[in-house]
Amino acid sequence: MNAAQLRACCLHFNGAIEDFPFGAEVSVFKVGGKMFALSFLGRRPLEVSLKCEPELAVELRATYEAVRPGWHLNKRHWNTVTIDGSVPDRLVRDMVEDSYDLVVSGLPKRVQLQLDWSGV
Repeated sequence: MNAAQLRACCLHFNGAIEDFPFGAEVSVFKVGGKMFALSFLGRRPLEVSLKCEPELAVELRATYEAVRPGWHLNKRHWNTVTIDGSVPDRLVRDMVEDSYDLVVSGLPKRVQLQLDWSGV
């Protein structure tokens, strides 16, 4: 997965936007005003920080060296993934989707309905 594919993956979801609150080099992907992914898309190696269920976050860190506690984020709820090929692209896409779903699940029901979100 490259930076363009990661951006496309994050923007694929209903209501997802790319924002730059931390400067032009930091892409923050949001839904309903809440962040679900953060990446320095121009950096190598490519990395993305994603929200994750705490138990799964620990399991992924134990399974993949490229998955570690979220950089400058709540380490219990966020993982940072180095996209170097050691984590399958399909799993990275699933992790992005899970992050989006976690954030949307915390939004008001009316916003969930506007997003046509089916739930987790």
